[in-house]
Amino acid sequence: MPKTKLPAVISTFCLCFGFWLLLTWSFSAQEMIAGAVVSLAAALFASKFFIHEDATWLFRPAKLGALIAYVPVFLSELVKANVDMARRCFGGCKDVNPGIVKVPVDLKGDYAMDMLANSITLTPGTITMDIAEQDGKTYYYIHWIDVAETDREKAGEMIKGRMEKGIRRIWQ
Repeated sequence: MPKTKLPAVISTFCLCFGFWLLLTWSFSAQEMIAGAVVSLAAALFASKFFIHEDATWLFRPAKLGALIAYVPVFLSELVKANVDMARRCFGGCKDVNPGIVKVPVDLKGDYAMDMLANSITLTPGTITMDIAEQDGKTYYYIHWIDVAETDREKAGEMIKGRMEKGIRRIWQ
């Protein structure tokens, strides 16, 4: 079993404790101590599984700023997708043309590719089904509720929107 590195534990602890505070939204001493204990236990156990690369990237101002700047980008894509799905559902589901599209992705690194795949899947109407590498390029196979474009590049721009650029700033 690999040894746990202190920077990985600290990074995982900060992330877990931040989520604890966001989820509980309670800042009493008792709640904060409980959150710190649970976050430390989770960090000691999980950091070796979650942190495979640089554990301190989040503490760099440029990367943290890029992550914070990505939140409104993702939220705007999420709202657009939800409005589109609501329009389709309340409109009788007439304009639905489901299919699977193969979309090229220009990201490097597992974290970046996973973040984009999860961002696409979290927006209603799309599900990232597979990540494949062919001829030195990476492609996502995405189930799209309304295949409005069959050209890979154009479909990719429609699905990925601004998310890929924002994620590239975070991880590369």
